Amino acid sequence: MAQDLKKMMRNRPEEKGRLPKGHEDRFAARLAKEFGTETKKSKTPWLQWAIAAVLIIGLGFFGWDAIDSPGSASTNIIVADTTIEEDGQVTIADLSPELKNIVNFYKTSINLQLAGLEYSEENQELVDGYMIRLGELDNEYKQLSNEMVDLGPNDTVITGLIDNLKFRLELLLKLKEKLNELKLQNNEQFNSIHA
Repeated sequence: MAQDLKKMMRNRPEEKGRLPKGHEDRFAARLAKEFGTETKKSKTPWLQWAIAAVLIIGLGFFGWDAIDSPGSASTNIIVADTTIEEDGQVTIADLSPELKNIVNFYKTSINLQLAGLEYSEENQELVDGYMIRLGELDNEYKQLSNEMVDLGPNDTVITGLIDNLKFRLELLLKLKEKLNELKLQNNEQFNSIHA
């Protein structure tokens, strides 16, 4: 029984793998019988267009309403320079993929918090104070970036840059917390006056 497989395959007569005559036709007929050859067209194409139109109009209306709602307090989006890009200079994100992920995380979180800030005339002073502090942190970040370019990347500067981003995020979270506290106080005062 111990035969060489190569020899067995060489000595084996060649078989041509052909299908019986008419096999393809019978198969196509069986497919047509089972699945049908016509594609069913929708009897109500206008219904699909109507649903699409209602969705577009509804989303447009509610989107416009959310953007331009007169009943809400005036909402302003605060834009601050949180993306620091040096012209042709090495940044902390260029040093390693891990550092790039960390920087991107903090910058995205900072931008998200900035975009979510809502303030009105009652808390404008508080927000302005926090924005001044954010501006100071931004200037410190630029100084640390320049120091990294001048001295080269080292652990102290890299840690300082990351801590700067962390402080900015913490500052924005504290601002949001203060704004929520003020909002709750205003709601409590409003409820006590009307009670």
